[in-house]
Amino acid sequence: MEADRVRVAAVQASPMFFDTPAAVERVCAKTAEAAGQGARLVLFPEAYVGGYPWGLAFGTAVGGRSDAGRRTWERYWRSAVDVPGPETARLGQAAREAAVHLCVGVIERDSTYSGGTLFCTLLYFGPDGELLGKHRKLKPTAAERLIWGEGDGSTLTVVDTPMGRVGGLICWENYMPLARMAMYGKGVEIYLAPTADARGRWQATLQHIALEGRCFVLGCNQYVTRDMYPADLEIAAELEAWPETLCRGGSSIYGPLGECLAGPLWDQEGVVAADLDLSAIARSKFDFDVTGHYARPDVFRLEVDEEPRRPVGG
Repeated sequence: MEADRVRVAAVQASPMFFDTPAAVERVCAKTAEAAGQGARLVLFPEAYVGGYPWGLAFGTAVGGRSDAGRRTWERYWRSAVDVPGPETARLGQAAREAAVHLCVGVIERDSTYSGGTLFCTLLYFGPDGELLGKHRKLKPTAAERLIWGEGDGSTLTVVDTPMGRVGGLICWENYMPLARMAMYGKGVEIYLAPTADARGRWQATLQHIALEGRCFVLGCNQYVTRDMYPADLEIAAELEAWPETLCRGGSSIYGPLGECLAGPLWDQEGVVAADLDLSAIARSKFDFDVTGHYARPDVFRLEVDEEPRRPVGG
């Protein structure tokens, strides 16, 4: 590691629904802002570019889909990004100009096979602008399965950086014990947990991961209200049963002994930042090391299939 201390930031931004160019430029501007405050790693929420469509069912019921829902789905699909593509090039440029590691939640359009499947993806950019890796959400939660496909084990990404090893999981993947253990097995030290979960109890999840993995944990969410959707949303009636505030946020940062270092931030946009004492990771493992002296490989073993799963061909 270059130094024992590093500043990191979680950007709690509001969405730019169905306006991907504006969302990308917002990431670029907020990245520069966080870097100006000394951050060397900047995290954005789950599905920030492309959108997390709170409250929308896309005209779907068991046994039926509406034409308006299909048209809105097409609009959502067109808001997704190719990886790599022009949007990722722009995000890499922002990381390079700010000299930061930039991690951004996007909706990724499958540009390799069918072109018709979307993935909830976390992208990792280096301070040279290079796309270092990506992680596709393994299991979309509940109604997310209507709009997103499942990732495979080939994108359980951990990136080596001068700050240490950076990786993580998206939202309720963090409730998958074996997925967490896979990340711990890769030696993750700065654990990213972008989410759309704004419940107060989500903080307990972040704190638990910090304690279990003996790592720093960055939780990052959006602040969203119903009026942030565009006025021409064809299926706006689906939102009528939802409260005016769709997501309160709750971005926060925890240390490797479970201490809250910053946040949670509620009911507003903002940047949650903290100075991490990286030497605390070694101290925290004195009495608990989940893949070291506290492991029992003679009793428990985890096998992880990291091969990409192709639908057709070898």
